Amino acid sequence: MKSEIEQLEKEIAEKKQRLKELKMSEPHKPVKNYEFLGKEGTVISLLELFEDKDELIVIQNMGTSCAYCTMWADGFKGVYEYLTQKAPFVLATPDSPEVQAAIAAERNWPFPMVSTHNTTFKEDLNFVIDGLVYPGVSIFKKDANGKIYLVANDFFGPGDDYCSPWHFFDLLPSGSKGFNPKAVNGQQRSS
Repeated sequence: MKSEIEQLEKEIAEKKQRLKELKMSEPHKPVKNYEFLGKEGTVISLLELFEDKDELIVIQNMGTSCAYCTMWADGFKGVYEYLTQKAPFVLATPDSPEVQAAIAAERNWPFPMVSTHNTTFKEDLNFVIDGLVYPGVSIFKKDANGKIYLVANDFFGPGDDYCSPWHFFDLLPSGSKGFNPKAVNGQQRSS
């Protein structure tokens, strides 16, 4: 049994490496310089989110209507400072800047947020499928002329590599069956 587990773990690691290689071999797609609402309703462009770096991580969060997205964002608090050593990290939701400020304060989120409300950002990046919005991450790079490219997208969901609680649940005899995240302060957000 142990050798079968070890073999399967090795195969998974090899397949993850191959998946990473395939994703990085995909052609980068040019994207427009979207404009979002940032802190206090100020307009901020996608290009400005890069700050002084050439790469950018944008979390495609569904906002306060999704308890799962809140759980993922809570998990990013602990790695935010490490991530920003490589690239700016921004959370994009359809919520208004006021709602974003309130949830960021409630949850102690250190990362910047932008509102995608009244933009086609999520649709254009394929995070809206058959009218439903999905969470995930988009990775961008910019060239010396300020042209922006989408490098990769990935979706979030239970069991993914972006939210560690699922991996702990997988080791419990009960697994993750029946688990639905609840917001802090007893407030339940819909999932």
